[in-house]
Amino acid sequence: MKTPYVVAAAVAAVMLVAGTVYMVDIDQTEEAALPDVTIEGGNLPEFEAEVGDVSVGETTVTVPTLEIETPEEEQRAETGFLNTESANTVTAN
Repeated sequence: MKTPYVVAAAVAAVMLVAGTVYMVDIDQTEEAALPDVTIEGGNLPEFEAEVGDVSVGETTVTVPTLEIETPEEEQRAETGFLNTESANTVTAN
């Protein structure tokens, strides 16, 4: 029972927004300009900081190599050839 009221409220809200957008007409009548500003004097802040030392050196690391055999490579190693029929079989009905 509340559905017609919700729909009517939504339609009224849309009409109100549309009417407000079309009722307002803004035209620029004068160009904007930044003010002239003169800066004199001033002082930049000074800081003292105590920081730790960082030493950078070189270290040689041996990275292990991995040997990966895919199922196709295992099949080729066992039989001497690759059976592609079983892996790529598609049945159409």
